[in-house]
Amino acid sequence: MPIVVNLDVMMAKRKKRLNELASAIGITEANLSILKTGKAKAVRFSTLQAICRELNCQPGDLLTFEPDK
Repeated sequence: MPIVVNLDVMMAKRKKRLNELASAIGITEANLSILKTGKAKAVRFSTLQAICRELNCQPGDLLTFEPDK
């Protein structure tokens, strides 16, 4: 998939656990896990905004585009 989710990397850099972040942004751990593993088909801007606020990062820190080879 050309869009790569780097949420796990940012969480590690900020020393945030999945349950802490999920609670802080108001979504379930299961839904955050789906996003973290890259299995999500979409993400709401409000969720992306909340994640960026809590991790003090930019959307580009979480999502990268890697073209097919």
